[in-house]
Amino acid sequence: MKAVDLREMTNEELAVAYEEAGKELFNLRMQQTLGQLEKSSRIKEVRRNIARITMVKTERTKQVESAS
Repeated sequence: MKAVDLREMTNEELAVAYEEAGKELFNLRMQQTLGQLEKSSRIKEVRRNIARITMVKTERTKQVESAS
């Protein structure tokens, strides 16, 4: 998911996306531990998506702080 797409989401949608990505990362790590992970690069993708979501959340909070 691109940052442009994330910026178009509402705060509630971002929270849901963050939660889903966290669950997916947990499941991928479990698969890796059990030796069932087929595409190890997916872990990297999910971690980057979580970072992007966090970045957008931080941008929004800084905009609110600077506006007040």
